Amino acid sequence: MFPDFILRYARLPEHLFKRFDPVPVAAPRLVAFNRPLAEELGFDLDAYDEAEATQWFSGNQVPPGAEPLAQAYAGHQFGNFVPQLGDGRAVLLGEVIDRNGQLRDIQLKGAGRTPFSRGGDGRSPLGPVLREYLVSEAMHVMGVPATRALAAVTTGERVFRRMAEPGGVLTRVAKSHLRVGTFQYFAARGDTEAVRILADEAIERHYPELSPLVGGERYLALIEAVLARQAALVAKWMGLGFIHGVMNTDNTSISGETLDFGPCAFMEAYDPRTVLSSVDEGGRYAYANQPWIIQWNLARLAETLLPLIEEDPERAIAPATALLEAYPDVYEAEWLAIMRAKLGLEREEAGDRALVDDLLEAMHHGHADFTLTFRQLADVAEADNDASLVALFDNPGEIHDWLSRWRERSTLELSGGAVIASRMRTVSPLYIPRNHKVEEALVAASEADDFAPFETLREVLADPFEPQTGREAYARPAAPDERVFRTFCGT
Repeated sequence: MFPDFILRYARLPEHLFKRFDPVPVAAPRLVAFNRPLAEELGFDLDAYDEAEATQWFSGNQVPPGAEPLAQAYAGHQFGNFVPQLGDGRAVLLGEVIDRNGQLRDIQLKGAGRTPFSRGGDGRSPLGPVLREYLVSEAMHVMGVPATRALAAVTTGERVFRRMAEPGGVLTRVAKSHLRVGTFQYFAARGDTEAVRILADEAIERHYPELSPLVGGERYLALIEAVLARQAALVAKWMGLGFIHGVMNTDNTSISGETLDFGPCAFMEAYDPRTVLSSVDEGGRYAYANQPWIIQWNLARLAETLLPLIEEDPERAIAPATALLEAYPDVYEAEWLAIMRAKLGLEREEAGDRALVDDLLEAMHHGHADFTLTFRQLADVAEADNDASLVALFDNPGEIHDWLSRWRERSTLELSGGAVIASRMRTVSPLYIPRNHKVEEALVAASEADDFAPFETLREVLADPFEPQTGREAYARPAAPDERVFRTFCGT
């Protein structure tokens, strides 16, 4: 059933990883299988056997041709450098070439104690497995680069975090699991050759257009390319009200995908200071900080590459710094393009940034729901009726004034209201993984072995831009007694 494994990472020098077979679990049961993704990856679905798949996706059997391993990496966690992290509960089975010719990692997460577990149990509670499944797939459908969820298994065992919970294993798919922290691990050990190998691997897998470059120019170009992808990625997060929650350097992907969905969440009432992650006590990774945290993380990547840019790393600081200093302009262009689209604007006008800022300020003052504000604005564009939008705001004065300016600005567009509204609805979803609905699904699955809420939410999020009859509740913000103020990761 599995496509042929390529085993690219397993053929790199062995000190980049530790070979490790998943630890079997007691009574695995497959609770979710992403058939469209499996088909995309080249699985033989005509030969699909659920019992066999359950053994593979739980780690009880190693699929034919796989050579499991745990990758080494380090990372800055909340600003503090930890020189050894690594896959403490994950195992890379290998890579496959999908039907589009793209190399993709297949990894089991929650597969047992590895050489990098540092005393942990190597397992995952079922709740975080289902959260990552739901949110990563939702992000993909909404056009955000992200790792994908292929399967979820409940293990028949209990894991202990805040309390005893059922265990789970997630099968995760990524363009690669190379992280900023992967480079940091070897740079911290003075292993410049390993950093070079990783950089060349990143270029070949993710930035082949850089392959003809040689010398220091090659690695400066890698910094610039990763910077551009991360700027575009975080701009997309910001355009959806998404808060990652743990933007450590070990969770910053070289490929430009959203990586790790532990305590992630979507903001409801707009507040740029919003923090929902239970582990982010100081608010380092608050919503508004995300663009600048990525710049900081990219600086850590650049530090690891300095010896590859110039024989004397001190001479490499100036050109690398120049690239990093260009980041605000790169990010601003990406973000403003997204926000223009959410306002239905195709032309670029000088006052557009102020128009966006003033809407966000009115949303903040009025405690307006982030997602519904942009969705209702599309209705205003089409029907010229403000009532539903204004009802989202505690104090409607500011939004009334702003709407007058937006209407005036919209007259510069060449399209009519219906066309503008249609464009807006393709970039502003009606349904997001609202925290209370996600929590409802996780609690039902973990406490009552009831996966119906999970399945329904999965169906809703598979089509986030179109209204779904009978599922209006999935578009509404949480009622006061449903609000989720803290989200938790599974480690």
